[in-house]
Amino acid sequence: MAIQTVATSPIPGQRPGTSGLRKKVSVFQQPHYLENFVQGVFDTLGDAAGKTLVLGGDGRYHNRAAIQVILKMAAAHGFARVLLGQGGILSTPAASCVIRKHGAMGGIILSASHNPGGPEGDFGIKYNAANGGPAPEALTEAIYQRTLALAAYRISDAPDVDIDAIGARMVDGMHVEVIDPVADYAELMEQLFDFDAIRRLFAAGFTMRFDAMHAVSGPYARAILEGRLGAPAGTVINGQPLEDFGGLHPDPNPVNAEQLVALMAAPGAPDLGAASDGDADRNMIVGRSFAVTPSDSLAVLAANAAVAPGYAGGLAGIARSMPTSRAADRVAEALGVPCYETPTGWKYFGTLLDAGKATLCGEESYGTGSNHIREKDGLWAVLFWLNLLAVRGGSVQEIVEAHWQRFGRHYYSRHDYEAIEPDAARLLMQDLRIKLANLPGQKMNHYEVQAADDFEYTDPVDGAHASQQGIRIMMTDGSRIVYRLSGTGTEGATLRVYLERYEADPAQHHIPTQQALAGLIAIADSVASIALHTGRSNPTVIT
Repeated sequence: MAIQTVATSPIPGQRPGTSGLRKKVSVFQQPHYLENFVQGVFDTLGDAAGKTLVLGGDGRYHNRAAIQVILKMAAAHGFARVLLGQGGILSTPAASCVIRKHGAMGGIILSASHNPGGPEGDFGIKYNAANGGPAPEALTEAIYQRTLALAAYRISDAPDVDIDAIGARMVDGMHVEVIDPVADYAELMEQLFDFDAIRRLFAAGFTMRFDAMHAVSGPYARAILEGRLGAPAGTVINGQPLEDFGGLHPDPNPVNAEQLVALMAAPGAPDLGAASDGDADRNMIVGRSFAVTPSDSLAVLAANAAVAPGYAGGLAGIARSMPTSRAADRVAEALGVPCYETPTGWKYFGTLLDAGKATLCGEESYGTGSNHIREKDGLWAVLFWLNLLAVRGGSVQEIVEAHWQRFGRHYYSRHDYEAIEPDAARLLMQDLRIKLANLPGQKMNHYEVQAADDFEYTDPVDGAHASQQGIRIMMTDGSRIVYRLSGTGTEGATLRVYLERYEADPAQHHIPTQQALAGLIAIADSVASIALHTGRSNPTVIT
């Protein structure tokens, strides 16, 4: 075996987005494409002598082939050890857990998260730092700049490694340890939640369905829910990770998890429905004929955090992404703790968590988490809800409605316009920015604009600054419209429009969401001229 130096040249377009580099599988299969990016990562990280790298992914198509390449390149870069999930499987939350527990230099996670899989689908790669969280923007930009200057990459000519049998092997002097992908994560969950109370809940006849969507959360959910907690066999459905996710779109929302939503609306529905996404970092919570919005889920868990042993000592603070509803802000105010508003992207929570300023974090895109790792965590959120139901009693709907009674309801929805022409999307945002200065004071329907801006953020810990993070139109009654271009897609551009209306009156808490938001929806389309710019009269997806 020997280390080879392979000549290459820069490949355009390898700048990581909100959560790593995501492209079509066919793009990653191009000669040198994956190798160039990985070399950019390793060159940017520098000396790896004596260091440990964590490696794994969500099991989607091209995962196993990419792992072999990365192992051989890690050996060529001088890593002492790689911790690899068995079969190449390692959920994003579990990877963060393993990085932190074993003191790794960082980890490479292979996933395009909630994007479709299979040969015609998407693939992704991202680097997580030593704290277990996504690489900060300064590091991802340095990686990108390095990819623009590559002339060669280094790789071992060692044969492929057996990645399916747990145990140790060598690649050109580098130790490769194939590990149980669930063990470290399950141990951490048992430290955070009252497993005895949840076991009693299931023993008393409580029922649930967890839809793993043929993605990576399946083995974790089976091992913990059915194994350690005693949920009946069959509680986890679609639990076998498949390279194409069984043809499903592994995005846990009422549109893509329609099988689960239909089950929860049927006679004799389980007490709790839940789902997770491709790499297990997102979650959806559903009661009987009652879907919980991610914004409400964060607020409810924050208000009831003390039911879980890991959070019984109270919260240092709450953090939410800017487009996420302000439901958590009201909880933070009641608890007397700060609520931080950050740009979209879990990396922005990392400094707050590391500094002990925040304990719970959440994004409206079905992501919730805490300081136990540095990623959002789908199964963690489900276990938190189980712990809450075990201690509080009642149904999912009763718990949420009691929360609304106390704090008021934030009607909330996101309208996505997917795969639109990128230039049209950019022009729409440019036109909106031009209009911002003239919006305050304008009356639209029964709303009046109080303020309008393009969200900027200065990190309170390290001073890092981010600009143009989403356009906000804020009304005098607390309602909001937010426009943002997503960085997670691989085709065209995705315009996300977020709509929020606060309602304090309990008598007004049961209006259908789209009806409650109808006035804001009309304003959002009119102000941004969405139909004119995109050619779309309706959103692709409404959640």
